[in-house]
Amino acid sequence: MTTPRISQRRLRRSLLSVAAVGAALALATPAGAADVDTGLPPGPATARAAKLAQSAAGWAAGTRSYLVITAPGDTSAARNAVTANGGSVFAHYDAIGVVVAHSTDAGFATAMRSVAGVQKVGATRTSDVPADAYSPTLPGAPAQSSTTLTETARWDMTRINADKAWAVSTGSPAVTVGVLDTGVDERHQDIAPNFDAADSVSCAYGKADTRSGAWRDVGTHGTHVAGTIAAAKNGKGVVGVAPGVKIASVRIAEPSTSMFFAENTICGFMWAGDRGFDVTNNSYYTDPWMFNCPDDPDQAAIIEGVRRAQEYAEGKGSLQVAAAGNSNYDLANKRSDSESPNDSTPVNRTITNACIDIPTELPGVVTVAAMGNGNIKASYSNFGRDVIDVAAPGGDGAYGVYSTLPGGKYGNMNGTSMASPHVAGVAALLKSADPAATPADLRARLGSQSTDTACPSDSRCTGTTAKNAFFGEGQVDALKAVGGTGQPGRYFENTTDVTVADNATVESPISVTGVTGNAPAALKVGVDVKHTYRGDLVLSLVSPDGSVYSLEDFADGDSADDVVKTYTVDASSETASGTWKLRVRDIAAQDTGRIDAWNLTF
Repeated sequence: MTTPRISQRRLRRSLLSVAAVGAALALATPAGAADVDTGLPPGPATARAAKLAQSAAGWAAGTRSYLVITAPGDTSAARNAVTANGGSVFAHYDAIGVVVAHSTDAGFATAMRSVAGVQKVGATRTSDVPADAYSPTLPGAPAQSSTTLTETARWDMTRINADKAWAVSTGSPAVTVGVLDTGVDERHQDIAPNFDAADSVSCAYGKADTRSGAWRDVGTHGTHVAGTIAAAKNGKGVVGVAPGVKIASVRIAEPSTSMFFAENTICGFMWAGDRGFDVTNNSYYTDPWMFNCPDDPDQAAIIEGVRRAQEYAEGKGSLQVAAAGNSNYDLANKRSDSESPNDSTPVNRTITNACIDIPTELPGVVTVAAMGNGNIKASYSNFGRDVIDVAAPGGDGAYGVYSTLPGGKYGNMNGTSMASPHVAGVAALLKSADPAATPADLRARLGSQSTDTACPSDSRCTGTTAKNAFFGEGQVDALKAVGGTGQPGRYFENTTDVTVADNATVESPISVTGVTGNAPAALKVGVDVKHTYRGDLVLSLVSPDGSVYSLEDFADGDSADDVVKTYTVDASSETASGTWKLRVRDIAAQDTGRIDAWNLTF
């Protein structure tokens, strides 16, 4: 067997992850990562050898894995054909017509392709199936460290207004997000309060392993992702985007390599559908091909098998969110791939846009690009017009995404792997606000509620401010998710520009409907005013009955630009419904600006 070569490009989940995958990666800076479990028990070499011998029962060198695709409903004929043609059935998913077969026969795929009723057959890897597949070793449970860290404002959460969203809703415990990844440390102090052990599993090798602890992290990546989604709001460490929802771990990474083969992904999506997950996060691509091309019979079977599984999960009510990748690659203009297959010897190959990154580019999947700290594309993030759906903080350079690590620890990572869970968390908030929302509804709302982000001066970024190659429909917004659909009238915004001229007073209106009774004692007024000298400005809120609430009279000597700030107003004496106005008065000459946008949160 050829020694696997781990590529930086495949590791969107680990831009990148950590040494667990055998590569020293400069863009991953996890702090205090747990030791990697070897998959072998501690103790003398004889005990380890005995364990290996036990694992090898039923396995032979040269065993390869295949997807056999047939009509959904009953795979018995295909399974019989597998046995008749020198293979064995490792797993089968009748609902989608997929059989996972193993064989040591190099002619197995060719023989199966001639069987009546078999639609596609493809090898899922170019390396042997590990012996561990036949008797998987449970990942170790890392010792836990307590923390003195307290929850503080983090740039990634403030960028998407998650810190403001928590004042409205932290999400519902009836909503479950599946973390399809390297596993999750369920005993972590910030994970344990929200962890759903009953719905957690290992899908490594393509068959559900429901033993307690099979879901645990074989690296650090999955635990980091889980914390970003739903770390508990308990005063410790960090807070996730949706700290009130449940997290389930579906480990699809194989130990030692941390590779995510097609049968593992299929198992994960089928589990997500059958267990009723509302959202899944997928910060990986399906190994060993960076892109799967439909003109290759092996890759065509991989595309079809994973597509059917994703479609099945979506049909059961699950929205899939996926990372776009860390290669600074234009997914809308594919030309070459020099990173595949990454489980043996990569080759240089010419490709076209017909070749797709899966699950990222499958229909129905929300594809997420990464941003740095600001309205900027992260340097490594893949992009592509009409491929990227939305964007979220992924970290870049000195600004990493800080989250949970196994063993009760915390650390920074950068990557589209870190951007995707921010979006999964926002989707969970949307589902919490509107339990009847379908995956299509959630997909649409993620886009429509995102903050439009214009292209920088970069010719690769094509499209409009509303939708472009770098940011899709924009950066997701957690506050809008909890204040919009499902809670009519809670969040209102006016994005129409109003020019602020010298020595003039202007107003921008917001019509509030559907909110009964009085406004709250802590009405949030979000202001975004562009101005070249804010010392000229006086800001006020005008209620529907004409009452004026002073927001800020800037010091005349304040020469800074712009006002991007949220004010809190006791408006409890005011009727909520009606037309509210932001009043901006310019009291001097020379500098001008505009009201760019403002909002009210009830």
